[in-house]
Amino acid sequence: MSIGNSPQEDRPPVGRALQQARIDARLTVEEISTSTRVRVPIVHAIEQDDYSRCGGDVYARGHIRTLARAVGLDGDALVAQYDEEHGGRPEPTPPATLFEAERIRPEPRGPNWTAAMVAAIVAVIGFVAFTLVSGGGGESGQQTAEKAPSPTPSKGASEEPSPSRSSDPKPSESAIAGAPADKVTVRMTVEKDSSWVSATDHNGRLVHEGVLRAGQSKTLTDDKRLDLVLGNPGRVKLYVNGKEVKHPSEPGQVQRLSYTRGDPEAG
Repeated sequence: MSIGNSPQEDRPPVGRALQQARIDARLTVEEISTSTRVRVPIVHAIEQDDYSRCGGDVYARGHIRTLARAVGLDGDALVAQYDEEHGGRPEPTPPATLFEAERIRPEPRGPNWTAAMVAAIVAVIGFVAFTLVSGGGGESGQQTAEKAPSPTPSKGASEEPSPSRSSDPKPSESAIAGAPADKVTVRMTVEKDSSWVSATDHNGRLVHEGVLRAGQSKTLTDDKRLDLVLGNPGRVKLYVNGKEVKHPSEPGQVQRLSYTRGDPEAG
């Protein structure tokens, strides 16, 4: 007596199912990449059931859902099959653990904060020393004061203190001032917690990848288009081409956005 194969044994692997659906839809890998913003090498790897280029299970599931939607398949069913084939869906990872893991990844493009801090301390010490020397009295101090022209105060100037020149502009003011009309400009600001972000230009080249922590900002520009991937989108404020844009997101979901020149339009 023969025993027939179960439906689970008959179904193709996730990557093979996505590849066959793409072929049936008469779509090329390049066309799928353009419509989903998933890079061509990653599409090829997933279709071969190689998820090592996805950056982890969370991103692999997101790519599977995105590609399934593009070729007309049930993304939830394919993600469930992916979990079965890779040991089941793990318990949710606390955000702090996720960002701690991201923190140890090498970020060659990141600024050298240690050198910047040392430079800032040296600058403060130098400024204090200069102030003490120039304000310490004596003949040289008097001569300097006599040579410097005394500004003519305007009416009511003594009643209103002048604003500090060293104060930083608000994020929205900075974004507007630094947004050239012939380029697409995106400023990402994280006010609390952290968010993993990556960005590619209109040629698909990676221009930024890493973790932005509370109080940090990153400004990027391109001639035509910038594509973003936000790992914790609810914590990221976006200023695109000089305007703040809203991007509603669900907790725990990776968000992909695309912006071009002119008025901000999410892709």
